[in-house]
Amino acid sequence: MLKAIISGAAGRMGRSLVLGVQESNEFILVGAIESEDNESLGLDAGELAGIGKTGVLLSPIDESLIEQADVMIDFSSPAASISNAEICSEFDTALVIGTTGIDFEQEDGLRKWAKKVPIFMSPNMSLGMSMLYRLVESAVSTLGKDFDVEIFEAHHSGKKDAPSGTALRLGEVVAAAREVDLKEKAVFDRSGDIRSREPDSIGFSSVRGGDIAGDHTVILAGDGERLELTHRAHDRRNFVHGALLAASFVCANQPGLYGMSDLLGK
Repeated sequence: MLKAIISGAAGRMGRSLVLGVQESNEFILVGAIESEDNESLGLDAGELAGIGKTGVLLSPIDESLIEQADVMIDFSSPAASISNAEICSEFDTALVIGTTGIDFEQEDGLRKWAKKVPIFMSPNMSLGMSMLYRLVESAVSTLGKDFDVEIFEAHHSGKKDAPSGTALRLGEVVAAAREVDLKEKAVFDRSGDIRSREPDSIGFSSVRGGDIAGDHTVILAGDGERLELTHRAHDRRNFVHGALLAASFVCANQPGLYGMSDLLGK
């Protein structure tokens, strides 16, 4: 069995992953990591996830844990994910990153560590979301610039980054299809803006509330019609399933930076 460490184990996804690993026939939980100031340090990861004792206590990152693990599954914070990538590269431990909010510069840093160990990164581990990426690329390429593009996302009240990493990835798909730079075309705030919409801009809007697991809609609005492409996550089981598939994938592959398209073979 593959020895797995969960980074961000006290979070919503971290707790779901602890459950997923414990139910898996392929993985065994050997570590549960949290930041040094997290109030859950010292608690049993299983009890925190609501499944009873596992014997694995939440602790700050420990190099001895990294050394014995086959893979780390990271749903923490952008800064922690980059730090984890560096440490994993020192001990030949594969890494899966589902953390959202990683910016372009940080992603460039990940490419450096991915030369030493296999790293899988996706802001959304859902297989259905991977299909949405493809549908969006096809729709934007086919409909052209006569259709304005807006990206809407909604998540639970505890989500810290906005727009979501998945929304930004959808923006990258749109920008690539239009052969433009997202950094130049993205619009995140229109408050107080009295100008008309720039024709080729890519707008983002976010909602935070309740326990919404994750909604994403790409709106293509033309004259007299609009197309809406939507993915809704009902709970986190689909993310856990994708993350564990990604963990199996990186453990079987050579160093490099991988994503959902690599996992799905397309």
